Amino acid sequence: MQLITNDQVRNLGNLELLARQVVEGFIIGLHKSPFHGFSVEFAEHRIYNQGEPTRNIDWKVFARTDKMYTKRYEEETNLRCQIVVDTSSSMYFPEVTRQSEDHVNKIRFSALAAASLMNLLMRQRDAFGLTFFNEGVDVHTRPKSSTTHYRLLLTYLQQQLDRPTHDVKTAAAGALHQIADSIHRRSLVVIFSDMFDDTEREEDLFAALQHLKHAKHEVVLFHTVDKQREIDFEFEDRPYEFVDMESGERVKVQPNQVKEYYVQQVAAYQERLRLKCLQYKIDYVEADINAGFRPILQQYLVKRARMR
Repeated sequence: MQLITNDQVRNLGNLELLARQVVEGFIIGLHKSPFHGFSVEFAEHRIYNQGEPTRNIDWKVFARTDKMYTKRYEEETNLRCQIVVDTSSSMYFPEVTRQSEDHVNKIRFSALAAASLMNLLMRQRDAFGLTFFNEGVDVHTRPKSSTTHYRLLLTYLQQQLDRPTHDVKTAAAGALHQIADSIHRRSLVVIFSDMFDDTEREEDLFAALQHLKHAKHEVVLFHTVDKQREIDFEFEDRPYEFVDMESGERVKVQPNQVKEYYVQQVAAYQERLRLKCLQYKIDYVEADINAGFRPILQQYLVKRARMR
C-alpha cells in the first residue's frame, strides 16, 4: 500500500508538507499493524517495561490508550542518524519529462523518503544529518535536531531534484570511506543508492560498506531500484535505444533478446550485495520506488528499537 500517490509527486516543491503527510499516514497505519507498539505518542514517550520505576508513567496517556508509557526525557534521545543519498545520474532514472512529470523516479523517491525519515527523527528529538555523494562527497551536514536544520536539509534535497540529470558518475567506494571517517562513532547510517557503479570493482564497494561497520556504525542500505524496469527488465517487445545516464553510451536492442541474460546478471549482483550486507551485519532492504514509503519507515523503527 502506497502512502502517497504518484500524482502527488508533481508537488515535490513542498517536501515538508509531503513528508508530514507520509509520516502521519504511517503513524495511523501503525495502530492496525503488528507494530502497534509504536504509537502516536512515540515522539515523547516509550512503552513501559515491567520492573521499571513507576514514577515516570504518564497516567494521562494510560487513561486515553489503556497502555502504559513512560515519559522520555531529552537526555534519553541521543541517536545520531546520517542519511546518505546517492545523487549520481543513474538515480534520475526513469528520466522525468514534461509528459511524465507526475511520475516517481529514484531520486524523487529517495528525497521524499529522506525527508520523511527526518520528520520522524525530529518528532523523536533525535539528531539527523544529510550527505550527498556521486563522484565524491558533495554535501555533508552534521546531525542536529532543530526545525531550522530540518528545513535547511529539505532545501538541499529540493536542489537535487532541480539540477541537471546527466553525466554525473558514481564513485561510491571512496565516498563511503570518507563518510565512515567523518561522522560520529556509533551513528545510524541510512543509505539510499542504486549501488550501480561501473567505475570500481565490487570488492572496493564492499570494503567501503565494511568500513562503516568497523567504525561502529549501525547501517541500513535501502537498495533503491525501479524493480519493474531495472530488476525484472519489463519493457514492450519493440526496439529500444538505451542510454547510460552517466556515460552517455548508447545501445540499440530488442528487450526480449537480452532479457534472460540481463535478469540473471542483475539478480546475481543483487544476491552478492545482499550476502555481503548479511556478512557485515548491515540491514539490506530492496527499496522499490513503486512500492511506497511504508517499508522505509517501518524498517527504520525496527532498527531504532534494536538500538535502544
